[in-house]
Amino acid sequence: MADLILHHYPMSPFSEKIRAMLGYAGLGWESVTVREMPPRPNLETLTGGYRKIPVAQDGADVFCDTRAIAREIAARANRPELVLEDSSEAVQAFVREADLEIFLACVIGASGPGMMVKLAKSTSTLNALRFLKDRISIGRTARVSAMKPKQARAKIREHLDRMEGMLDTAFLFGDTPCIADFSAYHGLWYVRDLAEHSVMKGYPKVNAWMDRIQAFGHGTARELSQKGALEKARATQPRPIETEGDDPMLGKQVAIAPDDYARDPVEGTLVASSAHESVLRLENEGTGVLHLHFPKEGFRIEC
Repeated sequence: MADLILHHYPMSPFSEKIRAMLGYAGLGWESVTVREMPPRPNLETLTGGYRKIPVAQDGADVFCDTRAIAREIAARANRPELVLEDSSEAVQAFVREADLEIFLACVIGASGPGMMVKLAKSTSTLNALRFLKDRISIGRTARVSAMKPKQARAKIREHLDRMEGMLDTAFLFGDTPCIADFSAYHGLWYVRDLAEHSVMKGYPKVNAWMDRIQAFGHGTARELSQKGALEKARATQPRPIETEGDDPMLGKQVAIAPDDYARDPVEGTLVASSAHESVLRLENEGTGVLHLHFPKEGFRIEC
């Protein structure tokens, strides 16, 4: 099996979530660095316009959303604890809150001039301003109402208090990590390591837990160009569909979009539909036939 390709950028929290999972799983992977915001023409050729980062790729199979990527990592590394849908109800409830409400609180509560300076240094001042404008636009169309910074910081503290009480064991739900640890980690990585916000002080167990996650590293990555990723898609065919399912929309042209934020739809033919996944068939001159894998939860699908 070829190494997974990850399309990401260094300051992306959800990319850090997947990089940490790859380290925990001990997997090698290929790294394709993309812009912090659209346009990303090469990636859009692979994804049909899906705009969230990261995206993973195995030849002509493309995995959109970290839940779909985590499921793929779990299958490759025999790490079932990384599959949300197979986790306990308590873990699933924790992850749903951490991936949306808590994550947004982390970004809103910890962001400030310092983060813009960091972004400007890593790219350019003009790009940082464009990034800010892009994120404001996303926020205006998001399903979740934006919090005020003061409210967000209070939410972060409430979350940290809860986690500090959970960490009598090495990880949140026991002596070994699960999907909940990585879902909690990436938002706090933004707060502590990127924004360097003081709200993280006074939580020794949480900080020690973060250090344990980071000790897994990021696995072994090799650089790959954006055009190299397109060539790998063009040179292969998608995996055979094992089970099509019985969805009445199978074989029809549909549109799939996230239901929370960055809700740009992707259009294609629905070729498989299971309890946890929708697979869309796309075809274009640049890559030939592609299969895009989306999780069922967190996405809406329409004919």
